Amino acid sequence: MLEVDRIDTFYGQSQALFGMSLSVGAAEVVTLMGRNGMGKTTTVRSIMGLTRVRAGEIRFNGVRIDSLPSYRVAKLGLGLVPEGRQIFPNLTVTENMIATAANRSGRDDPWTLAKVLELFPSLAERRNNMGNQLSGGEQQMLAVARALMTNPHLLILDEATEGLAPIIRAEIWSCLSRLRQGGQSILVIDKNIREMTRIADRHYIIEKGSVVWTGTSAELVSADDIQLRYLGV
Repeated sequence: MLEVDRIDTFYGQSQALFGMSLSVGAAEVVTLMGRNGMGKTTTVRSIMGLTRVRAGEIRFNGVRIDSLPSYRVAKLGLGLVPEGRQIFPNLTVTENMIATAANRSGRDDPWTLAKVLELFPSLAERRNNMGNQLSGGEQQMLAVARALMTNPHLLILDEATEGLAPIIRAEIWSCLSRLRQGGQSILVIDKNIREMTRIADRHYIIEKGSVVWTGTSAELVSADDIQLRYLGV
């Protein structure tokens, strides 16, 4: 579904990604892990067309997208839950969810407002509240709900549970598990190895803008040296 093939990305004269490659298949959950500042968010920005790549190729369902503007990338069926949530503070919960709603994947049984509120009951209780009246955890749930309302082929979550309370993290992980069971393709950035190896199929670890390790959940669980070298604090 998604193929990132040896991309180089720069910020001005400073290179952030060096031959970065990864892939996500249909109905697959894949993680991108690494310490802060190693290029995870830059990879997401490159995929979404928010930061231009200077070399390499990005393909989505066989279509090359690395030269497309971000709105066209999104219309192809990539749904982003960005770092920092970036919900609309002056819109209600409901308005946030329906503002960009579409059935971009052409599903027979698409995500609707009712289905998303069933997935996140706490949002149903706050549906008439403004975005800036929500807690950080509620805002993160709203960001996920808003992305699902576009019915994406591929859902991308950048720092899925960063800075959230344990009970909210558990709710987000539960949501990802349910989405996986429903066949949703997901690329997720998260630091919790235990939960990610439970939810995801495969993992990429990035160091200084390049992939240094990739493997299955079983392989990552047993690779204590890899965890310590690239993911330990």
